Amino acid sequence: MAKESDKEADIFSAIKQIVDVCSLEDLNVDKLAIFDLEYLFLKLRSFSIENVVKVSYKDIEDEKNYDFSIDLNEIEVKFPDKIVNTIKITDEMGIVMKYPSASIYDDKDFLELDKDYLFELIIRCVDKIYEGDVIYEAKDYTRKEIGEFLENLDSKTFSSIQEFLLNSPKIEHILEYKNSFGNERKITLNSLNDFFTFR
Repeated sequence: MAKESDKEADIFSAIKQIVDVCSLEDLNVDKLAIFDLEYLFLKLRSFSIENVVKVSYKDIEDEKNYDFSIDLNEIEVKFPDKIVNTIKITDEMGIVMKYPSASIYDDKDFLELDKDYLFELIIRCVDKIYEGDVIYEAKDYTRKEIGEFLENLDSKTFSSIQEFLLNSPKIEHILEYKNSFGNERKITLNSLNDFFTFR
């Protein structure tokens, strides 16, 4: 039903509800990182329905459709080689980042954005700001205050923050095949949408 609405927010809201209903009471789904939520959903899907899903993808070179069977039990979360979530501004000052949480799919202000998507995501992923031994919790400040702080950062620091988010862990599976021209092709699946839609 959520897929029929064609809105990604509705799909992820439904996924959140499914994982929440099927989990133990002490699991706070809102605090899960998005990649954890996606991984749990794939495992639930594997146990409750079937571990194999069939997908079709259209090759952009020969424009033919190719069918694949994916074993969800083989899907893993791929982590970057090096995770640096503490971004230094100076020797004494820095920002501690966190990965986007599942609660973002209930954040209507964020979901209705038509621009500044990455900047707004960064605001929501600031966990702490420290200066020497003093730690400021981001949750104690408004999004506007955090945004103003971020706007005053130099470009190198801001790039490091962007890099942290762009290199977030993600579910990943690679499909390899040879198209009708005899060319080796590779499709990387790294979102839930990739596992359940015709492309």
